[in-house]
Amino acid sequence: MSEPAVKFEVSEGVALVTLNRPPVNALNREMRRRIVAVFDEISERGDIRCAVLTGNGNVFCAGADLKDRPDADIAGDFLEHNRVTRETGNAIRECAKPVIAAVNGAALGAGLGLMAACDIMYASENASFGMPEINVGLAGGASMLRTLFGRSTVRRMFFTGQRLSAQDLLRRNVLEDVLPAGRLLPTTLELAHEIASKAPLAVVYAKRAANMVDLMPQRDAYRFEQDFTMALAKTEDAREARMAFLEKRQPVFKGR
Repeated sequence: MSEPAVKFEVSEGVALVTLNRPPVNALNREMRRRIVAVFDEISERGDIRCAVLTGNGNVFCAGADLKDRPDADIAGDFLEHNRVTRETGNAIRECAKPVIAAVNGAALGAGLGLMAACDIMYASENASFGMPEINVGLAGGASMLRTLFGRSTVRRMFFTGQRLSAQDLLRRNVLEDVLPAGRLLPTTLELAHEIASKAPLAVVYAKRAANMVDLMPQRDAYRFEQDFTMALAKTEDAREARMAFLEKRQPVFKGR
C-alpha cells in the first residue's frame, strides 16, 4: 500500500502534517482535498492545540502539479479546480489552532502560498522561495506575496519568477529563524508544544483575533480583542491560570 500524500500524526496536543508526494510534493487536486480535510479535522479535535506543517524530503512544496491542470473543454472544471485551490490555503489560514510552517526546502508557487497561510514560519538553510507562474505563462499569487513582502518585492517576484533565499526572508523579517536542516523540525515542534501548553480556549481566541485584526482598523481591532478578553476572563481556565501563577505551579487546563 502506498503512503498517503499528506501524513498526519498527533502527539501530546500537537499535530504534525507532512506533505508526502515525491519527488517534490507538487499539489494535485486529491492532495489539496486531503490538506483541507486534515486542517478541518485539526480545527475540531479537542486533543489538538497546535500544528506543524512540513514536507518530506528536500523540498517543502514545488507548487501545483502541472499535469493536473483543469480541462477547459469540461464545463465547470476550471471553477472546481480554482475552488479547491483557494480552499487549500484557507483551510490552514482559518484553522482554529495555530499552524507553524517548517519549510524544509523550496517553497514555490502554491507551496509558498501554503507557507503564507501559516501563522509562524521557520525554514531550513537550503530553503528557497518564489512565485514562478510567469515562467509557464500564468499569473497568480500576488495576494499571497503581499502578506509577506513589500510592494516592490512583490512585483519583482511576481513579474520575474525570481527566487529568494531563506536568508533573504530572514533579513526581511518574514521568517522567525533559519536553521540547519536537522534542527528545523525539533525547533518547530518544541514551539508547538509550548503553544499547546497554554489555555486551549485562549489559544483558539488568540488565533481568531490575530486573523481578524489583520483586516480591521486599529481602533476597531482593539475593541474586538477586548471583547475576547472579557469573555475569556470568565472561563475556568483563566481562573486556573491566575491561581497557578500566584501559587507558582503548572496550570491544569480543562478547556472551559
